[in-house]
Amino acid sequence: MLLKSYTKEIFRAECNPSFESLHCIAHLGQDISEVLPYLNTTLGGFEYLKDLPAVTFKVHGRLITMHPREIAINALKDEEDVDKILEWLRREINEALDKRDKIEPKYEGAPKPKVFEILKLLPKTNCRKCREPTCMVFATMVAQGVKGPEDCPELEKEEAEKLRNYMGGCSLDI
Repeated sequence: MLLKSYTKEIFRAECNPSFESLHCIAHLGQDISEVLPYLNTTLGGFEYLKDLPAVTFKVHGRLITMHPREIAINALKDEEDVDKILEWLRREINEALDKRDKIEPKYEGAPKPKVFEILKLLPKTNCRKCREPTCMVFATMVAQGVKGPEDCPELEKEEAEKLRNYMGGCSLDI
């Protein structure tokens, strides 16, 4: 077992205290740097920094960044949510360590989505039904992970599936 203990620091964003979501930094009792490339593989990290090391991934609308001695998580509902995510991460860390001989470590993030590739899949009607002024703006929002295929009412089912598949193989540029 690699990660046995951590302490948590829960807070609201200082830049906008009116935000309802919480943030958490878990200070780890053990160094988890050896397992980060394996977590990058198993959890689908979209950004991996080899020199630090650190891996960032997005799960259920939350950004999670793991460093050797801390984990940062945003967009948490309450302390119960914090505990649930941290315990899940502890299990993932320890499981990745236990199974590392069966996991191919990954030392880079996923490729970034390209706005023009996304735009090619859109209807290009600039209908504004998605509440964006143009399909180009919508494509940019998709590339950033803010919007998805389901947010374009004009998108045909086949094209929506192609867009989901394309985005599934890309890292969100957040």
